[in-house]
Amino acid sequence: MAEDLQDYTIIKEGEADILMNVKNQVFFNKAQVNNRDLSIAVLRTFISKRQEEHEAMLSKRTKSAEKASEKDTAGPAVEEASTGSALDNEKSNGECEVHEEISQDEPCSISEESVKNTEGNHHGELKPPKVLEALSASGLRALRYAREVEGIGKVVALDNDKASVEACQKNIKFNGSVAISKVESHLADARVYMLTHPKEFDVVDLDPYGSPSVFLDSAVQSVVDGGMLMCTATDMAVLCGGNGEVCYLKYGSYPLRGKYCHEMALRILLASIESHANRYKRYIVPILSVQMNFYVRVFVRVYTSASAMKNTPLKLSYVYQCIGCDSYHLQPIGRTMSKGSSVRYLPGFGPVVPQECSDCGKKYNMGGPIWSAPIHDQEWVTSVLEGVKSMKDRYPAYDRISAVLTTISEELPDVPLFLSLHNLCATLKCTSPSAVIFRSAVINAGYRISGTHVNPLGLKSDAPMDVIWDIMRCWVKNHPVKAQAPDQPGSIILAKEPVLQANFARAVASLSKAQAKKVARFLPNPERHWGPKLRAGRQITTKHISLLGPEAVNEHLNHENSEEPKAKRPKTGDTTDPTSSS
Repeated sequence: MAEDLQDYTIIKEGEADILMNVKNQVFFNKAQVNNRDLSIAVLRTFISKRQEEHEAMLSKRTKSAEKASEKDTAGPAVEEASTGSALDNEKSNGECEVHEEISQDEPCSISEESVKNTEGNHHGELKPPKVLEALSASGLRALRYAREVEGIGKVVALDNDKASVEACQKNIKFNGSVAISKVESHLADARVYMLTHPKEFDVVDLDPYGSPSVFLDSAVQSVVDGGMLMCTATDMAVLCGGNGEVCYLKYGSYPLRGKYCHEMALRILLASIESHANRYKRYIVPILSVQMNFYVRVFVRVYTSASAMKNTPLKLSYVYQCIGCDSYHLQPIGRTMSKGSSVRYLPGFGPVVPQECSDCGKKYNMGGPIWSAPIHDQEWVTSVLEGVKSMKDRYPAYDRISAVLTTISEELPDVPLFLSLHNLCATLKCTSPSAVIFRSAVINAGYRISGTHVNPLGLKSDAPMDVIWDIMRCWVKNHPVKAQAPDQPGSIILAKEPVLQANFARAVASLSKAQAKKVARFLPNPERHWGPKLRAGRQITTKHISLLGPEAVNEHLNHENSEEPKAKRPKTGDTTDPTSSS
């Protein structure tokens, strides 16, 4: 055993310890500690809210039963004998009413399976949530869930690589009795496993190496009603427009290469998950969507409702991006028309833009469809942030995740995508106003504006693009620019007189609460080469120095060189052994 441990290093993260082979046989990325910490924080909030929702449901059922019994006892005493059978029918009808209320368009977090399980339970206790980690590798995430999240039930860790499953099983034993009792590891294809276990898991975690697109169809079927799907995508080059055709093939949306491309990546992923869920009369409600480091991560609740599913076209939009300036416009796919109590679902009106940009006269690129509804639930974000702050010592990446959650809590939830102030100024070839001055001008014009967690220079606002450009025209009048060629987008924009006279006086709300308190919101990476790592099994060579760093590469190569003589010794002994007969 001691000889075997020479090939392993012990890695500690949170309350879990794992044995990692130095030969890169099993994938592990230290940078994903942010991802794992954030997932634990959301999972803790999910468990507490799940319990609250379950108690509210039981209270509602109790009140409904009391009302039904009051109606039964309020009738004339003479009719008691003749209505004995009617009482039973009325009671069963009352139960059906409650069931119908639960399955209405309103999201209900408690699954039908959970309701059935608690019907026979006199105390109405809710079973601990069952978690599936579909792509476990070393099992570190599953072990941290089991050891750090209070009230969690069984954690099932899957992988279709034999070496990963063996490593995971070894790490489960290495972490003691708690891990052994809660975590189980299986060698299986995650897609097949999820398809053969429909509506079984309260939480499904997808964190693949690359795109999650092939797992989404089975994942949305494996989550119970009201359960949570946590999904990561690391193929940012595809999602951000580097390979638009590949993105369309994988996710069903065409990306655009704007400054907002990372937020668009989040919205493309949400639209894809919604599309897969709709095929099974299900829909999603995003509670938190994060772009961090080199990946995007979304947390969504999954519900079943054929009627609520009809609202999906209202949550999706196409994006028109001008190729000359930063103007963009959203085209909703659907709309509704109400008449009395009835609602008709109709295709959206269009087009929202002419053939040429009204600001600079250039053409538009069209992308999408993307998720244009809110990507966060602000109540959830506040709860997660409060939970993180109350347990800061238990999060190795506390500084980073608290900074991200703070920024998200101040975002405008109903404004898709964002503008870059530096890009606006680059188009006009002018000096840039400070963010405070620009924010003040927007607020003084009667509109809202906020930052975004995706880009420190990004600004979300519900002001239309003609108002944004009017503000910039007024700024240029006070800060003249050099003359440009008349066919340049900046010249065309500045040639028009502003309709709105901007007021650059500093507004009270021009700084967010976090900015006013000087809370750090965008932190640097804690160390060099903080990013994606090699896929497990690949041989590490000198060409990976830029990715892993020279120290890690040299350490691995030295370890390999020290092993080579041992492997070749028997061969040389056969030919040069002095005791052999000649």
